[in-house]
Parts: sequence; structure tokens; C-alpha cells
Amino acid sequence: MSVTLRHDTPQPPRIRKRDRERAEALRLDGGPKSSLRERAVALARELGVVKTRDLTDIGVPRCYLSKMCDEGLLVKVGYGLYRIADRSAA
Repeated sequence: MSVTLRHDTPQPPRIRKRDRERAEALRLDGGPKSSLRERAVALARELGVVKTRDLTDIGVPRCYLSKMCDEGLLVKVGYGLYRIADRSAA
């Protein structure tokens, strides 16, 4: 008895229709959206010093600000004022 192996081309994994539609919409929009942290850091880098209001206007919740300070991404310089943390090598 001989066994014949089939060498078909591999099929792409099946995905749900809604996932396929989301992926297509994301591709048409120009790729994945940046995270809230990335947006906050980019705004702080662009403006130098940002207000809490500036960050909430772009959708960053205020509770993220203290977490970002703890992570070393932002530095609080005054009441409602933040700047990008210096990442210079020591």
C-alpha cells in the first residue's frame, strides 16, 4: 500500500467577514492609528510644553498623564503643564 502526499499550495488562513472588512478599512485609512501615548508624546515634542487641555482635546484621558510621568515619557513642570522627558544617555 502506497501513500501519496498532496503538495497543494498553502491556503491563507480563513478570517471572519467582519475582521476582513475591518482590515480593509484600516488599510484604506492608511494603517493603524497611533496609540494615545504616542499621540501625547508627539504633541509634547511638537509644542515643547503642553497643557492638560491640549492632551484631552486629542483624546488622551487625564488619568494617563500621571501614568506617563511614572513611565518617564512626560515630566510635570507645573499645574496642568507637561513636557517631554529628556532621554539623553548618561
